[in-house]
Amino acid sequence: MDHPLPRLRQTVLDAENVRELAEFYRQLLGLVYREEAEPPTKGEDDADWLNLRYPDGSPALAFQQVDRAVSLGGRVLLDRSDDPEEPLFVVADPAGHPFCLFVA
Repeated sequence: MDHPLPRLRQTVLDAENVRELAEFYRQLLGLVYREEAEPPTKGEDDADWLNLRYPDGSPALAFQQVDRAVSLGGRVLLDRSDDPEEPLFVVADPAGHPFCLFVA
């Protein structure tokens, strides 16, 4: 029996300033914010997770802060955020599965 291949739904980029990086890619690639992710019209922007979509509504990119993964139950296994060639964090999800968050 043939099994369909998995399909990536979107790419998630880590950022220190989520809005700043999202805005760069939004303008560069002609993307739009998901309805709930629009910049606030007043007050502080404390976004720690943002989604950008293609104009047709399909997912494109998402942005998160490393501390968001930890606040959701992840655990930092390795901090290489100061590595000049490949800055990243290795984080374990709540079940212990490791994954990398590359620092922008």
